[in-house]
Amino acid sequence: MWLLTAATFTGASSIHYQTPMLGAMAREFGASAWQIGWVPTLTFAGFLVGIVFLVPLGDRIDKRRLILTQYLVNIALLLCAAAAPGLPALAATSFVIGINACYAQSIVPLVAELAPDKGRGRAVGTILTALFLGILFARIAGGLVASHLGWRWMYVIAAAMFAALAPALLAWLPSSRPHTELPYRQLLASMLGLIARHADMRRVVAIQLLLGICYGGFWATIATMLLTVHGLGPTVAGLIGIPGAAGILIARPAGRWLDQRGAGPIVAGGIALIVAAYGVFAFGLWWPLALAAGAALLDCGLRAAMVSNQTVVNSLAPDARSRSNTVFGLAVWSGNATGAFVASSALAAKGWLAVCAISAISASCALAVQLYATRRGARARRSSR
Repeated sequence: MWLLTAATFTGASSIHYQTPMLGAMAREFGASAWQIGWVPTLTFAGFLVGIVFLVPLGDRIDKRRLILTQYLVNIALLLCAAAAPGLPALAATSFVIGINACYAQSIVPLVAELAPDKGRGRAVGTILTALFLGILFARIAGGLVASHLGWRWMYVIAAAMFAALAPALLAWLPSSRPHTELPYRQLLASMLGLIARHADMRRVVAIQLLLGICYGGFWATIATMLLTVHGLGPTVAGLIGIPGAAGILIARPAGRWLDQRGAGPIVAGGIALIVAAYGVFAFGLWWPLALAAGAALLDCGLRAAMVSNQTVVNSLAPDARSRSNTVFGLAVWSGNATGAFVASSALAAKGWLAVCAISAISASCALAVQLYATRRGARARRSSR
């Protein structure tokens, strides 16, 4: 577990260093808010491509081999990002970094496979805590390093962190047996069958897509908004990551509550926090501290919903956990990529309040989906008695 959490930490970090550095990158390349928005948009899109086309292979081949290959390739890619001569090269490299960083999504089904049934929620919560810690570290470190050494050095440091952990992964990363011999095309197509067979998976896909829009939209625009509205640089944007990682405190308890009470109340409560967060974010146009408070609410709500939904998805089909996790990741990162693009465009065209309005509507729709599913489940239980 220690090795798997460390590997998850590095993978999550590698696609979030950019978040507080976008203002500094835009300044160096002379890019507008819309142009620099392509860096997070393509990073999240690359992660999405990796989830769709690589993570399902974990059901067909040894997850160890899949994880190690992507992990080692990312060392070279991070160094390429550090040397990017212009915005197009940086955006393209970010896309490929995103593809390879998806190995963290192969770790989750590996842990779900190794964990006992009654402790699966806690085990997944532990891995997701490492993922959230990696995001927190990336946001803080990215802001501080960009301010004092320049944003390029952050990618060099990240590559060094990957290289330092590589020997331990090569020596001790556990193997897993394949669960299917389906040809690659059928392996990908079978994910549609999983969605068709499981109502819970359809609910999770809808909710995580909508919540991904909220999350990706905020973190793709916060650095640019702070710089243009309040004149605050990457250090402050990175420090927003501290309250914005409050979900770290929620992840493991959420897994424990899930094991005890089921997913419905935890998911609904988490989404309600996200709706409240965007009400608070709106005041950030005048008071920067409101952005920190809203970031704490956003992260707590999002992590509670994610731990619950991801545990449910990884329990639906034990012989297809990698594909189930692919469906989950596809929903999350489609939302993140969409949110990054839409929010960057809205910020450039209409300003910060437009970003808040779009995300608040998206979270409200997610809450409606969850409440409808809860009522339908209650009716089904009553009719079966």
